[in-house]
Amino acid sequence: MDVIVPVAAVVALAAVLALVLRLAARRRRDLGSPVDRATFQTLHTASMAAPPLRGGLTGQGAQKAARHLLELLGSAAVAITDGERLLAWDGTGGGHHARAAVEHAAGPMSNGRTAVLGADAVGCDELDCLVRHAVVVPLTTDERVVGTLAAYGADVSAGLIRAVEEVGRWVDAQLELADLDRSRTRLMEAEVRALRAQISPHFIYNSLTTIASFVRTDPEQARELLLEFADFTRYSFRRHGDFTTLAEELRSIDRYLLLQRARFGEQLKVTLRIAPEVLPVAVPFLCLQPLVENAVRHGLQDGSGHGRVTIIADDAGSDCVISVEDDGIGMDPERLRRILEDGPGGPGGSGGEDGEAPDSVGIGLANVDLRLRQVYGDACGLTVETAPGAGTKVTLRVPKYQPGVTAS
Repeated sequence: MDVIVPVAAVVALAAVLALVLRLAARRRRDLGSPVDRATFQTLHTASMAAPPLRGGLTGQGAQKAARHLLELLGSAAVAITDGERLLAWDGTGGGHHARAAVEHAAGPMSNGRTAVLGADAVGCDELDCLVRHAVVVPLTTDERVVGTLAAYGADVSAGLIRAVEEVGRWVDAQLELADLDRSRTRLMEAEVRALRAQISPHFIYNSLTTIASFVRTDPEQARELLLEFADFTRYSFRRHGDFTTLAEELRSIDRYLLLQRARFGEQLKVTLRIAPEVLPVAVPFLCLQPLVENAVRHGLQDGSGHGRVTIIADDAGSDCVISVEDDGIGMDPERLRRILEDGPGGPGGSGGEDGEAPDSVGIGLANVDLRLRQVYGDACGLTVETAPGAGTKVTLRVPKYQPGVTAS
């Protein structure tokens, strides 16, 4: 019996097949040539190995990176050592060859040169073992040999030697970046310590004097102020975390202002306008305290005996914009420019509180400006509007989310 297929069905089937073939061809074109695909795969593998190495040459990082380095090199096994112990082995032969990896690393660790080890040095009694030869390269940071990378295989070719040396140099770069990250962290910690040291001893002395003045006249007020002072100093001198929430920073500033208002009374007026949406935003620890201290000092130094400080935090889409403004003596813009250019260690600055060192204001501004730029980039440094006798307004902009920035 003959089966008659309608012409329309045949045409439709042909159209579907043509579409499938076109999509397949397009997909092949999108993936590129074999060389393109190999290049992409190599870059992807390298990108997977990079994060563990950015933590430095550690056992955990080496173990995570080793399997990706093995894929990059295409050898039978790879080993990573720190010269004294085996950090990672990946591939075949780990059971009986891994113990000798530190011995194989001795030459490159001592002379900083690539070592090609033959069957006599690596040797194996197991007939089916692929670990017969090795290429061992030194890993260096800051021109110091800190470890080794070894590739093991059944034989050694010139191509394998070049590949291991290139991968070794790439690992060196990741370790250098890890050192740079640690240096930046140490620098930021040193800058926070400098800010803590810069917290006015005169403010501490005056706060305690103010509290003492209430002991007989208003013991309950003295007790409350003493507790606020304790909380303020505990926060300012805490030992953990480079970042905090804006809410925590403002809470500490509120304690500072409470102590200052107890001292100056109606002479000091403070206005706060804070958008609730920005309270959870992570900000560098002690990034606002120096700005508010400067505003209080300047606001009360204009000769009128009164000062107003205004603190505003606004929601600006993906950013949080914070400003601290006073109506006090202001600053010379050229002098301010020198303060920010010189940095925390520079000679610029202006008068402090009750005989305080004249450059302390400059240290605080420059310190905060530098830390903001280090964390968020130059676009997020301080913006200062000021002129002699016209007050000062300091504005900073921080992203609501920044990779690597998490409040403690």
